Amino acid sequence: MELKGNGALITGGGSGLGAATARHFAEMGARVAVLDLDQEAAQRVAGEIGGIAVGVDVSDAAAVETAIAEAEAALGQAPRVAVNCAGIGLAARIVGRDGTPSFDLFERTLRINLFGSYYVMTHAARRMMTLEPDAGGERGVIINTASIAWQDGQLGQSAYAASKGAIASMSLPAAREFARAGIRVVAIAPGLFNTPMMEGLPEEVSAKIAADVPFPPRLGAPEEYALMASQIVANRYLNGTTLRLDGAVRLPPK
Repeated sequence: MELKGNGALITGGGSGLGAATARHFAEMGARVAVLDLDQEAAQRVAGEIGGIAVGVDVSDAAAVETAIAEAEAALGQAPRVAVNCAGIGLAARIVGRDGTPSFDLFERTLRINLFGSYYVMTHAARRMMTLEPDAGGERGVIINTASIAWQDGQLGQSAYAASKGAIASMSLPAAREFARAGIRVVAIAPGLFNTPMMEGLPEEVSAKIAADVPFPPRLGAPEEYALMASQIVANRYLNGTTLRLDGAVRLPPK
């Protein structure tokens, strides 16, 4: 599918991987809707790229439906591409050292990472189904963000790994369901990327983390995630799978 001239919505588009994707898609000629819980951040990115900004809490199904309808109205067309980058990466043991369970963190992580992606995928797909297919029979592309923690989850990442593993597992059944409508579903599983979460770490800690990446021996750049997203959109035969983007790193137990 071509990005040029088509509508694209990106959650978590106010920073990190989402912001890089919004900028890259705009450079490729897409009409971009930047969705983020932080509406000021969304407006800042949208202002840079000539896009539109919509504030939304992706963990709220009704709010997601409203936000996507607002984005569609502002873009003047239903989005043909949806990229889910909104998420959190909180860490906690299942049972803390003091014996306290982490139920609240588990529920919050799944509501934002997993339920949020599911809500956006659902409402985006509903709108894509109303579009005329392109010359290749395609109506849309949905890209969800998993993580290498899906397979390499570290100590304290049970909630995060569960949420990202579920996102990876959704790719195939969702792609099979939407195949008749000409909608593809692919997940990207990023490794260690230079996002706001990483930027908050001390320099020596970041350097040690980056040194564990075989090649290239550095943190991933958000622009590399954005490039992968655009390549998924362009390659019609990519469907129903999860792609690791990680410089060949494998996470240790802790």
